[in-house]
Amino acid sequence: MAYAATAETSDFPITAPPGVVALQRALVWLAGASVAIVFFEPSPYEFVTLIASVLFFATGLRMRLVFMPLLFTLIVLNVGYSIGAIPFLDKPEVMNWILTSWYMAITVMFFAMVIAEDTDARLDMLRRGLIVGAMIASISGIAGYFHLVPGGYDLLTLYDRARGTFKDPNVLGAFLILPALFTLQSVVSDRFGKAFRNAIAFGIISLAVLLSFSRAAWGGLIITSAFMLMLMVFTSRSPAQRSRIIVMALIAVILAAALVAVLLSLSSVADMFKQRASFDQSYDEGRFGRFGRHILGAQMALQVPFGIGPLQFHTYFPEDTHNSFLNAFMSGGWISGVCYPALVFVSVITGFRYIFVRVPWQRAYLAIFSAFLGIVGESFIIDTDHWRHFWMMLGAMWGMYAAAERYRATSASSLNAEISAAS
Repeated sequence: MAYAATAETSDFPITAPPGVVALQRALVWLAGASVAIVFFEPSPYEFVTLIASVLFFATGLRMRLVFMPLLFTLIVLNVGYSIGAIPFLDKPEVMNWILTSWYMAITVMFFAMVIAEDTDARLDMLRRGLIVGAMIASISGIAGYFHLVPGGYDLLTLYDRARGTFKDPNVLGAFLILPALFTLQSVVSDRFGKAFRNAIAFGIISLAVLLSFSRAAWGGLIITSAFMLMLMVFTSRSPAQRSRIIVMALIAVILAAALVAVLLSLSSVADMFKQRASFDQSYDEGRFGRFGRHILGAQMALQVPFGIGPLQFHTYFPEDTHNSFLNAFMSGGWISGVCYPALVFVSVITGFRYIFVRVPWQRAYLAIFSAFLGIVGESFIIDTDHWRHFWMMLGAMWGMYAAAERYRATSASSLNAEISAAS
C-alpha cells in the first residue's frame, strides 16, 4: 500500500487524491495475486475483481469510446453461448459455465478500463501481484510434489503432476508463463541485486512449470521467452543494452539446462518426463483422439447453427473439444464461433502494431503480449475459455492500446507546443 501511494507514473497526470490512488493500485496488485488461487469456484479472484470493480467505479473509472467494439464483441459472444445453453439451463454445471463466461467478459472490460489510466504504475502493481501469486502457486506445487508438506501430495498434485493452487496441472503451467517472463525481463536488464532476486524467482517458477509436466507449458515457456527476448533486443535503446540481454539470456539457458539435467537424475522425475515428452499419447491419436475430434467436430459445427450447448461435446465424443475455437462453435453455434476467433485474432493483429511504440510501459507490454500469444497458440489444443489470466491479459492489452494512443497524442501535442514556443 505504501508503494502504491508513492509510486510515480510517467504517463498521464493523476487528479485523484493520494489515498484513492493508493487504494486503486493496491486492488490491482491484489487482483494479480489472487488469480493464482483457483482451488474452488467462485475463486478469490472473482471476489477481488468484483470488489475492485465497485470501488474503481465509485472512485472515477471511465468507459471509453475505444472500448465499444470490445464490449460489443464480448456481449455477442456470450449471447451465442446463452442461446446454445437454453436446452440445458436446468443443469447446474451449464448454468455455472454461462455465468462464468459472462463474468470473464466483465473482467476483460474492467482491466481494459483500469489499465487505460495510470498505466505505468498499475501495470507495475499487476506485475508484482502476479509474481507473488506465481511464487505461492509454484512453491505449493513443488512442496506437494516432493512430499514436503504432510498430506500435501494429494492436495497439491494431480496424476503425479504438480498443480499447486490450481485444479489442473495444465492451468498451473500456463498461468506461470507470464510471471516467469516478468522475472526473466528483470534478470536480463536490471541491476545485479534486483536481477539476482528475480533469477531465484524465475528458477522456482520454471521448476514448477517443469513439474506440472504440461507439454504445452514447457513449449510455451521456451517459445514465449525466446520471442520476448527477441523483441527486447529489437526495441532496446542502446547496443550495450542489447548485448547484455543476449549474454544474460545465454547464461539463463545454460543454467536452465543444468537444472533440468539435475532433476532428470531423479528417477521419478525422469520417468514422468519421458512419459509426458512422448508424442504418441493414446488420447491424441486415432479417429476419436484429440486431433481426430477436431476434424469431426469442425464437420459437425457446420450442421448445427446454434451449437450443441456448453459442456455437451463429451456426450458425442469420448472427451471434450480441447480446442477453444472449436468449443466456441460447439457451445454457442455460429454466433460465438465467429465472434471468439474474431476477438482473439483482432487483438493479436492489433497487438503487433504496438510492439515498437515507445511508451513507458513498453517492457511490460512485451511480456504480456508474448504470454498472450502463447495462450492463443495453446487454445488450439486445450480449452482455455475460462482461464482467468487469459481474460485478464486480453483486457490489459486493450487498456494498453488505448493508453498508447493517448500517450502518443499527448506527446505530439507537447512537442508541437514546444516548437511553437521556441519559434
